[in-house]
Amino acid sequence: MTEKSNLRDRIAAQGVLPLYHHADEGVCVAVAEALVRGGLSCIEFTNRGPQALDCFMRLVSERPRSFPGALLAAGTIRSTSDAESFIAAGADLLISPVYDEGVASVAMRHGILWIPGCMTPTEIHRAVKGGFPFVKLFPGNLTGPAYLDSIRPVMPEAEILVTGGVEPTVESLRSWFRSGAKAVGMGSRLIPSGLTGSDDELSSLTEKAMRLTGMVLEARRSS
Repeated sequence: MTEKSNLRDRIAAQGVLPLYHHADEGVCVAVAEALVRGGLSCIEFTNRGPQALDCFMRLVSERPRSFPGALLAAGTIRSTSDAESFIAAGADLLISPVYDEGVASVAMRHGILWIPGCMTPTEIHRAVKGGFPFVKLFPGNLTGPAYLDSIRPVMPEAEILVTGGVEPTVESLRSWFRSGAKAVGMGSRLIPSGLTGSDDELSSLTEKAMRLTGMVLEARRSS
């Protein structure tokens, strides 16, 4: 239980959880290295495409040498088989776009942190009651900070990771943190699709990650 709390604390402290996927193992590793150099050591790799598991296994195997200490989350987990496979591959935690009873059972059995995707107050309540207080509000672009602000008073025990609708600006981050988000997920607005792994792309990504960490600090100071 303490370990799960430590993982939640790391994600909350970072403020932004970068998420991405890529079919090329080498590019996957290079992106993770670029993100960690920029100060984002908690990373979500999403389970999309037939190569996803192999790519994630490569990330885990490269971690001790290329980005030691990084936290690697397996995202878009929607089935018990995927949950079992990514846990066996070395995932530190699982993240889903939905609340799935089968995934919940697997996470409980393995004692691993699971962040289920929820949208309605009923879904959030079910997740918290089921032993998963850190939930992913998704899709954030359809709810908005005002929605989170309105439900927080009636379920203060929920810890919210917002994904969708978050812009890489101080204003956007401030609005979500002010509404009670512990952290936000950010995909294509941080990590462009179609990366080839060139030095210029990776340098640019590291710079963006560094700027984003600064934005998080500024947004929190003013929220």
